[in-house]
Amino acid sequence: MSWKPEADELEQRHRWAEALGGEESIKRHHEQGRLTVRERIAGLLDPGSFHEVGKLTGNATYTDGKLTQVVPAPYVMGLGTLAGRQVAIGGEDFTVRGGTSWGGTRRKGGQGGFVEDLAHEYRIPLINLIDGAGGTVTSASKRGYTVFPGVHGFERSVELLGEVPVISAVLGTAAGGPAGRAILSHWSVMVKGTSQIFAAGPPVVERSLGEKVNKEELGGPHVAVDLAGTVDNVVENEAACFTAIKRFLSYLPQNVWQLPPALPCGDPVDRRDEGLLGIVPRERRQAYDMKKLVTMIVDRDSTFEIQPSFGRAVITCLARMDGKVVGVIANNPLVYGGAMDVKAAKKQTHFMEMCDTFHVPLIFLVDVPGFMVGTQAEMAATLREGMRAVYVGLQLTVPMLTVVIRKCYGMAGMGTTDKNGLDLKIAWPSAEWGSLPVEGGVAAAYRREIEAAPDPARRVQEIEAELRRFASPVLTAEAFAVEDVIDPRDTRPYLCRFVNAMQGRLATSVGPKYKCGVRP
Repeated sequence: MSWKPEADELEQRHRWAEALGGEESIKRHHEQGRLTVRERIAGLLDPGSFHEVGKLTGNATYTDGKLTQVVPAPYVMGLGTLAGRQVAIGGEDFTVRGGTSWGGTRRKGGQGGFVEDLAHEYRIPLINLIDGAGGTVTSASKRGYTVFPGVHGFERSVELLGEVPVISAVLGTAAGGPAGRAILSHWSVMVKGTSQIFAAGPPVVERSLGEKVNKEELGGPHVAVDLAGTVDNVVENEAACFTAIKRFLSYLPQNVWQLPPALPCGDPVDRRDEGLLGIVPRERRQAYDMKKLVTMIVDRDSTFEIQPSFGRAVITCLARMDGKVVGVIANNPLVYGGAMDVKAAKKQTHFMEMCDTFHVPLIFLVDVPGFMVGTQAEMAATLREGMRAVYVGLQLTVPMLTVVIRKCYGMAGMGTTDKNGLDLKIAWPSAEWGSLPVEGGVAAAYRREIEAAPDPARRVQEIEAELRRFASPVLTAEAFAVEDVIDPRDTRPYLCRFVNAMQGRLATSVGPKYKCGVRP
């Protein structure tokens, strides 16, 4: 006697699971421009690499003791490979109960779920495909009581942030727990037209505040990505989302006990781009394209910008130098003259922490006149957020390389150098620095002398011209207070030499980063 009847039943259970919420539910899902969770997993992972865990989980119906139907749990997860790398992956199935959480003896996904344990125990990246609203009030009537918040909490989610890359793709409406889980990641992405994220949806907002608002107005990409920075990047469609996930993960190691992957480099290390010689205008107040400057220095076609539409006064991107992964932080003179506002400070802080966690050395391309000033800046707590960026910068354990392109002033300038390490600083001939720009400092330091002058405006110009004689970066280099002033065309060869030299230090400092203290 064989076990074929049992094997046949298992096969039938698998077919029910693969049917998701049924044809009609899948059709409605597709009509909204969204893929099902199984289609998403298949579209992202290497072909045929997905090994599902918990496929039998669901609510079964029995008639006269015979199995007649199984409604699968609204979450699909397991192991797979992405560009040959092992990953844990899971996502809500919106076609079953809108992707709301499923209460079983053990959770498959979401916070506190098996998929997070997979990533933790095997030390592999976690990819969250988020498309659900979390809990539902109907659970209380089924259970007979309400659960205390945190029964299935974020403990593992938080732990993973110090261990493995965590990527969250918001692919539908995310509210409650799934929205929180999207934030507890190293990088997040959403899709135009089909993705929204918020703490609570429009019905709750209207009931609580009397505010009538639709999902897009409450948490669409313009709000979540451009204005709030809740999510890092936005893409045009789900196919572009999968491409972006693959690209982002390619810069990070499997876990914090490994180094980021180095790739062969076809871009000559000694490449000297002639365009660098004239990219910075001689007129100090004239802006230029810092993004173009970055691409002229790093390996060709190697940049991946993070949060491009948020905190635009600073540019943060992953890139490569001679095939080695680096993080680039560059001030953007096209926005506020490069001054650090509250959004730029938040963006820089998060990026620095991520790079430090995964042993990605940092290159600062500096053109910052200081913190943003004015009443609006003060009310936005720019000073506090700016000092948080300085605080995190001073706690970094990865090597930092500083290139002063033009301005480096004040407390914002303090956060661009490796004061606890080598403190290597190189400068272009266009560089200038100090406690504050001459223009602002003269009015304060020479106030009485200026007021007493027959022509106060002329006296201001005279003092500024006199002080600028001391502003040449070469004078600072003579005192070895900056290590070198270089021809801008030599920037790439110079940085590649040091990035290659620091690999020994990086290799001997892998592992979790334990830090203490309280951010200001």
